[in-house]
Amino acid sequence: MSTLNDTSAVTAVQVAHLPVSTASTASTASTASTASTVSFRPARPSAEALAALRGHRWYERPRWRRLCALTAVGVLLAVMTGEQGSGADLLFSLRTTFTGTALWAWIAAAVALWAIAEFGAVPRRAVASGARAAAAPLARIRPALDSSPRLRVALVVAGLAAAVLLPLLFDRSTNQVLVDWVGIYVLLALGLNVVIGWAGLLDLGFVAFFAIGSYSTAFWSGQLPVKPPFELNPFLSIPVAMVTCLLAGILLGAPTLRLRGDYLAIVTLGFHEIIYLIAKNAESVTGGSLGVFGIPHFSVDLGPLQYRWGLDPLDYLWLLIGLITVLVLLFRKLVRSKIGRTWEAIREDEVAAAAHGVDTVKYKLMAFAIGASTSGVAGAVYASKVGFINPENFPLLYSVLVLAYVIFGGMGSIPGVLLGAALLAYLPHGLKDVVDQKDRFMYLGALLVVMMIYRPQGLLPARRRRRTVRTREAS
Repeated sequence: MSTLNDTSAVTAVQVAHLPVSTASTASTASTASTASTVSFRPARPSAEALAALRGHRWYERPRWRRLCALTAVGVLLAVMTGEQGSGADLLFSLRTTFTGTALWAWIAAAVALWAIAEFGAVPRRAVASGARAAAAPLARIRPALDSSPRLRVALVVAGLAAAVLLPLLFDRSTNQVLVDWVGIYVLLALGLNVVIGWAGLLDLGFVAFFAIGSYSTAFWSGQLPVKPPFELNPFLSIPVAMVTCLLAGILLGAPTLRLRGDYLAIVTLGFHEIIYLIAKNAESVTGGSLGVFGIPHFSVDLGPLQYRWGLDPLDYLWLLIGLITVLVLLFRKLVRSKIGRTWEAIREDEVAAAAHGVDTVKYKLMAFAIGASTSGVAGAVYASKVGFINPENFPLLYSVLVLAYVIFGGMGSIPGVLLGAALLAYLPHGLKDVVDQKDRFMYLGALLVVMMIYRPQGLLPARRRRRTVRTREAS
């Protein structure tokens, strides 16, 4: 009887994976052959049989994938901390790294970290309980903020006051970094968050709009070989750069936003290369590889109110803080409006949104244009600040970096994007005293790998994305 049941279970599994007509014939034949001895009972296949049908290998499980990723991080850290390369021997650094004991020490540290994270349930519970106890006062902050608008306003005012006053305590070089890297890239990350975080569009050529905004400022200030019909104060070029980048976003998006996923990413990548090559080769228009010199600083001249931005980076830092504050307020209103809810629907399921009557191309084009205009603001400020631009200021690497900043902070979350962009933009410069310049971005890459393994939703994710990631992990 046991043999008969096992045979029936195997037959049921095999029949379930046959075509419909064949399965029906096989099922009929099996029933006819056993009807004379025992009544037919549909037997459930064993767990081993189902596992064999699913075909999951041991190395396809998330635990072992994390082990492979952390081992790769250990190898990367060994290369990063090993000997520097030599011009006479191009493989000197790799040879010394892979033949020394430091490589195995880093791999052992990575494996130990993986083992603690995967199997150290008791220590992790103790650490988690301690962290929850320490963060208990912080957990009461959000309900208090939700119930008290005055408290929210007070915290925002305090944060703005700190952002304005703290740079007075820094030296000039630190403020220079805060302007040229942190402030500019926070603006770019806010714009890209509209495109990828809210509308779900993968844009790999976002820095092309940054370049358009910078060259637009150079054009209207009269510094390009092609002269404008009239010259504008660089401060007034900010809205002009916004409109120029908005139109560029519409021109790019109108014929291409019917594409999705990887195809759209390739199109935006091609758009960046087109803008980069035009800026590099059209010498009679953009100045070519030599770039554009003498872009004037911002100035305000309204009767008795006169002010001119100079070489002090504090002036531009405070301007960037003001622009970021205005954009954050506008974006908060936008994401809570009908447009923001429509973007969220498109991001979650574009087919379902279109089936409910949403004009998906229209709203995706709107997201593309708004994100591009924000990049134009950053380009105008950057061009006026540095006074010189050339095509090498806008490589493809910067598009990838801005995308990494958005993902690291938390796609769709304004506080997350602000925090992620500020931390990662400042990280290479914060390591300048302890890490060689050629190795700084490797530390950034290692941090991103570890972050994506254990917290893929980002530092401060949006509530919906946090729930989505938790649901996936629980299932």
